[in-house]
Amino acid sequence: MTIQWFPGHMAKAKREVEEKLKLVDFAVELVDARAPYSSQNPMLQDVLQQKPKMIVMMKKDLADAEITADWLAYFHDQGMKAVAINVNDKADIKRVIQTANQMSKEKMDKLWKKGINPRAARAMILGIPNVGKSTLINRLANKKIAQIGDKPGVTKQQQWIKVKGDFELLDTPGILWPKFEEEIVGYRLAAIGTIKDQLLPLDDVVAFVIQYMQQYYPDQLEERYGINRDAEDMWDIFVSIGKQRGALESGGNVNFDKVADLVIRDLRTGKLGEMTLETPPQ
Repeated sequence: MTIQWFPGHMAKAKREVEEKLKLVDFAVELVDARAPYSSQNPMLQDVLQQKPKMIVMMKKDLADAEITADWLAYFHDQGMKAVAINVNDKADIKRVIQTANQMSKEKMDKLWKKGINPRAARAMILGIPNVGKSTLINRLANKKIAQIGDKPGVTKQQQWIKVKGDFELLDTPGILWPKFEEEIVGYRLAAIGTIKDQLLPLDDVVAFVIQYMQQYYPDQLEERYGINRDAEDMWDIFVSIGKQRGALESGGNVNFDKVADLVIRDLRTGKLGEMTLETPPQ
């Protein structure tokens, strides 16, 4: 199955990114630490071309710490600057600024040698929808500048933001690519809330999450729902979770939609425990 999703404002955003790229010294691409590969926009990799890039792995507090370390090592091996952060941790925010300053130093040194007074470094911040871009910008600027929402697609236009006098950020709307060639990429992004819940059947997404947990996080699954790794019938699993958590309709029957909603909410809020849905390529 190929999942297609390309609203008009995202096509416009891609054109604007291409036009404004020449104004910046480097790019800051945000990915979700729970799915660092799937939340990288392959279309943006083409657009960025040879621009230096820093990868910021968002929501590290919801991700598996050991696998996050593996992803950081992977990105570094690929020659990229990479940091993993929790936007509510001031030390992590400082680390983003320090890494950005390191990346801009070479550019500023060149200006100085040419007799040009160094200016503030300029960076473009990019990422797919709902990855936490607006929240990070507000933390970096230490005030509320970017609009925040819990649904994809809040930022609609570009804006420049000064970051504590250290560098300037060009904010851009979250951009998805035209279609997901790999079905599993769609499931991962749907699970973490990056694409709208209406795009894929939520019970299919939850079935994917449960099967993944049975394989990689069986203890967390059993602790939360009493489901063991050997359970095979997804119907029975949904019924068991529904009865345990009171996801019922009139007559006492389990409401599968309610089950799907509560499982996906538990995942996104961290109640299923720290979890990452993919590992780096070997």
